[in-house]
Amino acid sequence: MKLNKQDIYKALETITVPGEGQNMVESGAVKNVVTFADEVIVDITIKNPSLQAKKRTEVDILKTIHEKVYAKAKITINVKVEAPETPKANVIKGKPVPGLRNIIAVASGKGGVGKSTVTANLAVTLSKMGFKVGVLDADIYGPSIPIMFDVANEKPLAVKIDGKSKMKPIENYGVKVLSIGFFTQPDQAVVWRGPMAAKALNQMIFDAHWGELDFLLLDLPPGTGDIHLSIMQSLPITGAVIVSTPQIVALADAKKGVAMFQQESINVPVLGIIENMAYFTPDELPDNKYYIFGKEGAKNLAEDLKVPFLGEIPLVQSIREAGDIGRPAALQTATSLEKAFEKITQNVVQEVVSRNDTLPPTEAIKITTMAGCAAVKK
Repeated sequence: MKLNKQDIYKALETITVPGEGQNMVESGAVKNVVTFADEVIVDITIKNPSLQAKKRTEVDILKTIHEKVYAKAKITINVKVEAPETPKANVIKGKPVPGLRNIIAVASGKGGVGKSTVTANLAVTLSKMGFKVGVLDADIYGPSIPIMFDVANEKPLAVKIDGKSKMKPIENYGVKVLSIGFFTQPDQAVVWRGPMAAKALNQMIFDAHWGELDFLLLDLPPGTGDIHLSIMQSLPITGAVIVSTPQIVALADAKKGVAMFQQESINVPVLGIIENMAYFTPDELPDNKYYIFGKEGAKNLAEDLKVPFLGEIPLVQSIREAGDIGRPAALQTATSLEKAFEKITQNVVQEVVSRNDTLPPTEAIKITTMAGCAAVKK
C-alpha cells in the first residue's frame, strides 16, 4: 500500500505531546514526514526531556498511524529533545526599587583610598548639577558618610507610605542619606556576621522612602566579599566606579575590584576608575607636583583593563578637613577642587548615559552562590 503524507499529518493531529496542550502538528512538534510505499518516517521534537515522555511519544505515533492509516505500516520515529533552558542552581535575583533610575556602586579593593570622600563629593556635585541624589552607606562596619554630611547625630524618622511604615532618609546639601551609623552609638562597634549585615542593608534599601532619585550612590566597604554580593543580590546595579590611589599596593586591590564586577555571574558595567591622592602641590609652590604615592598608576591601570579613566583628585589638606567637619570639598565654590570634582562627575554621568544607550535597561543581577566563592583571574 502506498501511504499518503496528508493522511499521516491528519492522524498526528489527533494526539498531543506529553505535557503540552496542542496536538503534535499545531504545536510544531512534527518537523517532517516522509512516506515511501508502506514506509513512513516521522521527525518530531519535544520539550520534555524525560525518557518516559520520549517513549510515550513513540508509542502514541505508532499506535495512531496503525489504527487510523494503515495497520501494517513500517514506521520510523526520530525523536529529538529540546528542553527549555533551566535557571542555574542557587540563582538569586535582585529586586528593583521603584523611583531609583540609576544605582552606582562606588568601590575599592583597598581601604584608606578615600572612597567615602569621593562618594560624598560626587553626591553633592550631582546635586549641584540639578540631579536628585541619594547615598546609601553600605560600609556596615565602618560607616563614615554621616560625619561627612554633618548629620552624625541625626536619626531617621518613620513615615507612612501607602499604609506601610518607611524610614525617611536624612537630607543635607540636597542629598538623601542612610547609614547604619544613624542606628548605633558613636563608640559602638558593629560586631555582626554576614547575614545580620545583609539584613540591615536590605532594610535600609527596601524599608526606606527614597522617593524619586536620578542617582543612588552606594558607598561600599573595601574588598570583594559578602557585603558586595549581598548588595548585588538585592539591587540591580547600573554601574560601578572604582577608587584607587596611584600606589602599587592599592592598584593591585583595585584590579581585583574591577575583576569582581566583571565576573560573568555578576556582570556589572565598570563605569571607570578615579585616581585619588594623585599628587601633592604645596601652597607656596603652586606650579610643583609631587607624586607621593606614584604617578598615574590608576590611569595606567584603566588603560590596561580597557575601562574609562574618570579623572584624578590631588592630595589636598582641605579635602580631609572638609570631610571631617561635614562639608564636602566640592561645595567650595570657585576653587580648583570644585572644578576637579565637577569634571569627574561629568565623566561619570557621561559614562552612565553611554551605558544606558548601548546596554539593555538595568535588570536584576543574577548571582550563583558558588560563583561568589570563586577566585577570579583577570
